[in-house]
Amino acid sequence: MSILESISGPADVRRLRSSALPDLCEEIRALITETVLRNGGHLASSLGAVELVVALLRAFDFSKDKLLFDVGHQAYAYKILTCRRERFSTLRTWDGVSGYPKRSESVFDHFDVGHSSTSLSAALGYAKARDLLGQDHYVVAVIGDGSLLNGMAMEALNCAREADTRVLFILNDNEMSINRRVGGLAEHLARLSVHPAYLKLKEMVKEQCRMLPKGESLESVLGRVKSQVKTILQPSNFFEDLGLSYWGPFDGHDPEELEDILRLAKLYEKPLLLHVITKKGKGYPAAEKDPARFHGISPSAAGGSRGETSWSAAAAEVAEAMAESDPGVVCLTAAMMEGTKLASFAKRFPERFFDVGIAEEHMVTFAAGMAAGGLRPLVFIYSTFLQRAMDQLVHDTAMQGYSVLFALDRAGLVGEDGETHHGVLDVAWCRAVPGLTLAAPRDRRDLEFLFSWAHRNKGPLVVRYPRGCAPAEICRTPASSACAPWGHAEILFEGTEWACLGFGSTIPLLLEARALAEERNIPMPTVVDLRFLKPLDEALLQDVLARHRLAVVAEEGSLAGGIGEAVAELAGRLENGAKVRRLGVPDAYIPQGTPKEQRQYCGLTAENVLGLFYG
Repeated sequence: MSILESISGPADVRRLRSSALPDLCEEIRALITETVLRNGGHLASSLGAVELVVALLRAFDFSKDKLLFDVGHQAYAYKILTCRRERFSTLRTWDGVSGYPKRSESVFDHFDVGHSSTSLSAALGYAKARDLLGQDHYVVAVIGDGSLLNGMAMEALNCAREADTRVLFILNDNEMSINRRVGGLAEHLARLSVHPAYLKLKEMVKEQCRMLPKGESLESVLGRVKSQVKTILQPSNFFEDLGLSYWGPFDGHDPEELEDILRLAKLYEKPLLLHVITKKGKGYPAAEKDPARFHGISPSAAGGSRGETSWSAAAAEVAEAMAESDPGVVCLTAAMMEGTKLASFAKRFPERFFDVGIAEEHMVTFAAGMAAGGLRPLVFIYSTFLQRAMDQLVHDTAMQGYSVLFALDRAGLVGEDGETHHGVLDVAWCRAVPGLTLAAPRDRRDLEFLFSWAHRNKGPLVVRYPRGCAPAEICRTPASSACAPWGHAEILFEGTEWACLGFGSTIPLLLEARALAEERNIPMPTVVDLRFLKPLDEALLQDVLARHRLAVVAEEGSLAGGIGEAVAELAGRLENGAKVRRLGVPDAYIPQGTPKEQRQYCGLTAENVLGLFYG
């Protein structure tokens, strides 16, 4: 029996001899690699945090202590060792183990995550709740160096001194976020990681604590340590300038050393930041060589056929073409260069490419400032991450009418990443923003049209497109190859009795429903591509709603506040407007699974479209 097979929970990890830990870590890495290469997931981050997780489970009891991961990309080893090893093969599948920490999944998960930079704030909240309720447990937050650069994490660090509570922040520093980290704080961390003062600090901490006099507090002992460090030429330390105690850096791949340091940290009564150095992708050579590529990978069986272009790649190609003809075109992304396929743009136009790190709020206002200064910024961002910059979209961009194009990637249901990453809310709240245009292309031809029109005209534009492959053309013939005019919807097929209205990713669904209706000798519906979701093409819609008794609206977005509501309201203003039926994402958080499973869960199927004709 392998060491890993003998472990049913954290108590078994604590009982292991120290000599067994290296072999345990290698077995964990093998299981993570095998599973993620099959199911998809976040490989490099979790491989780099294995020893840290093992040390945490040996030093703390997380059945009562609280451990909060940031984002959760590094939590796979934790899932395996906290009673989920036998189910780990179901990672990121429908009804399987989530790709992120999830309280409903395990008593060992203490905070649901998926977006970056929340762990420090949540940990401070947990710690203050403990203090005020008279409880006695430890609170630990693990945050990556990329996530630390986000403004929310900075706000938590700034608050920690005033919070004056016992909390442990662990900075897992692998010199990466998703792509290589950027900015001044990144350089500061790099200096700390090699400075001789801090390379000697860990030995001083151990020595002083071994000689801890009875009755003397750890704080007073560490005060002496700090004085000794300063005599060795201490570098400027951002964390200590904020009033936080700083220990490190330590080798994040030495579980015995980490366990010793964590046990010492438990004696400390104030906010403490522990800095550990790890290697992203450790143990899997391909991931070590190219950690950005192996940050998040798709399931081996997923994806389109070779040679097909993804929506992300298609949008990036259009941006590159725009930049060729206009030196004022610039591209921005928030640590998602690989995900949004902008590597080629960055290589060709390095002075016009801006990766701001995990800082979506800053990025949007930065882009607004660029537009105010005369540039044509293109902001490439996932729908789920634009939620983090809603105020900046409204106040700094749309309210001032700046010409910023938002390339809104992963709009709709995204699959295995689940609840935290779906892009289903953008339509509802973008529709409420005055002065903002919101559009959804059905194919690459329309994508190119929307980008090029926005380039020639003024005002903010959001172009939303889904995960997956982008069709070159849908419902275009040589006679009708041109795109419909700006601001207009398009009737793809005329039918009788009823109409089906959709946009973006639901157009193929409606065409499938029309074909199914023909097969079953059901009246074939009129099919309308709405294209523009704000403002809607009310003139065309009024005509369609007046000519049909039923209109089915299908949208891969929230039904609450969605386009179906707008169409129903418009139909209600007509004297004999069509009865409107809606299909879309219900008022719920949709679990992880394949996009097909999620669409079926939401009722977005051709069978359901036909069912509404009879219903």
